[in-house]
Amino acid sequence: MKLSIGSDHGGFELKEQLRAYLTEEGYEVKDCGCYSTASCDYPEFGRAVAYDVRDGKADFGIVICTTGIGISIAANKVSGIRAGLCHNLRTAELTRLHNNANILAMGAGEVALDEAKAIARTFLETPFSAEERHIRRVNAIEEV
Repeated sequence: MKLSIGSDHGGFELKEQLRAYLTEEGYEVKDCGCYSTASCDYPEFGRAVAYDVRDGKADFGIVICTTGIGISIAANKVSGIRAGLCHNLRTAELTRLHNNANILAMGAGEVALDEAKAIARTFLETPFSAEERHIRRVNAIEEV
């Protein structure tokens, strides 16, 4: 499975650790930046991951900033993207089951590394339920 991952400076350290973990787990991971803790703007990196997912260069994306809020907003501006901000296993599971999210957003200031690994694993391993009500709702989101 191909993944695209990106962060701003606030999420850099967690991104680096999560990227290494996912690579060890056998995922093909493209790093869209940032590449240091120097101050930078999260929209650039949220969009880069979103474009990879939208264009089929990645099956899923992961975006990280300090809270996960700003970078998820940036990713969600790209047509066809459904970035879900997750801070626990339940939200990671439900955003896949109900929303067919294609990008996971996390806050480095909100989750520790072990939590982030478990959240990512849950997100990546949970299939979309494909229940009629969820298909209808995802289609309605796509019409916006």
